[in-house]
Amino acid sequence: MSADILRNWEKKSAENQKLYSRFLDKADRNEVLKLLPDLHLAAFEKIDCLQCAACCKNYSPRFKMPDIKRISRYLNLKEGVFIEKFLRLDEEGDYVVQSSPCPFLGADNHCSIYEVRPSDCERFPYTDEDVLIRRKKLTLTNSGFCPIVYFVLENLITKISK
Repeated sequence: MSADILRNWEKKSAENQKLYSRFLDKADRNEVLKLLPDLHLAAFEKIDCLQCAACCKNYSPRFKMPDIKRISRYLNLKEGVFIEKFLRLDEEGDYVVQSSPCPFLGADNHCSIYEVRPSDCERFPYTDEDVLIRRKKLTLTNSGFCPIVYFVLENLITKISK
């Protein structure tokens, strides 16, 4: 893997959106899934999420009822109070944070509810599961702000194109 793959990654990701889209449409699911675990680990070895936190600064996970129950208990709040204080319903009917950045993100990019964070946060950026190819629109969006998704896509394309 090229050491400078991350140089200007935001610009390269924007330029490669059509390439990523075509790749995700045509990629052999089994071949991709076989490569994801190693690429996922390699990405996390190179990239420190705490240096970025773009996901927490600009986007919201979905808060499903199990997340709401768990986080409310952790914060010692009634579920209704937690929802009213921190969440809103988005256009798809999902609970998301009321504003960005996430109210649980600290100045040091650490999450104050990390131990009980929503499952979307725990699974993000989905680079070790089939969401990467199953939800193409989400993957394309994520590749524009998450260097890990960019890194994994670039390396997948390189490895599969050989």
